[in-house]
Amino acid sequence: MKIFTSLYHNNLTEDTAVAVGKFDGIHKGHELLTQKLLQQEQRGFRPLVVTFDVSPRLQLNKDRTKLLITNEERRQLLEQEGIAYLAECPFKDEIQMLEPERFIELLMTELRMRYMVCGTDFRFGSRGRGDTALLKELSEKMGFQLEVLEKLQFEKRDISSTFVREEIAAGHVAEAEKLLGYPYFIWGTVVHGNHIGRTLGMPTINLYPPEDKLLPENGVYVTRIELEHKNYHGVTNVGVKPTVGEKNRMGIETHILDFHEDVYDKKAKVVFLERLRPEIRFNDLEELRRQMRLDKKNAAAYFNKRPV
Repeated sequence: MKIFTSLYHNNLTEDTAVAVGKFDGIHKGHELLTQKLLQQEQRGFRPLVVTFDVSPRLQLNKDRTKLLITNEERRQLLEQEGIAYLAECPFKDEIQMLEPERFIELLMTELRMRYMVCGTDFRFGSRGRGDTALLKELSEKMGFQLEVLEKLQFEKRDISSTFVREEIAAGHVAEAEKLLGYPYFIWGTVVHGNHIGRTLGMPTINLYPPEDKLLPENGVYVTRIELEHKNYHGVTNVGVKPTVGEKNRMGIETHILDFHEDVYDKKAKVVFLERLRPEIRFNDLEELRRQMRLDKKNAAAYFNKRPV
């Protein structure tokens, strides 16, 4: 996948099929859009996603809503889906202030858009003045094909990033998977922790995600860990480990079942499958040790029933 960092001067030589949006989370609704793009390759239109390197909500409204996906994670998922081009534009004044007509004109002239797909709630241009009605007028005037899709629903509610975010924040990772189409994950570099797990006989790996990445509700989860293109089973604590300190940093601590290698400074992906329990402050380390052993046993039982 080729990545552009601007709408301008990309020297594209192929006509494209385009979808525009935040693509926060890449849920099933987004997947519906990307599948439509991929279908256009039969007509010679290469699939292209236009998105932003900072969430428009965070940039415009100073809204501290956490993101479901980092830029790097989004790139990985879109590339896996087969998207040929990603225009990941800084959401600055040059983009924010574009009139709707000018924005669409740029997609046609700079990115060679010949087909566009969007949802019924799509808004674009300065102050969000552009909507699907205006887009239909512009498609007829400028000569590109437009396809507007109804929102996908789950249990009579539109699938959206907000819906996914609510489930993740509540720790409902199995329910969030139904909306995303894949399990929620955290991706990052393995760093040193306080090594308490090792002293308790259950060595762990630690990840510290970006501050704007949404974490599942504090608690213990059954997880799958991807390390160096191999998959392992694990049990993961999300939180601040209250039993071993008062001011611990929020983090992801994972015990990998039947694994004893040194993986510091390597990239790891922790995939959340099911919540076991909330995070608890125990009376002492021995009580914590007993609970960790029970968590490990419950995680192993999960994988015995559902090999992944």
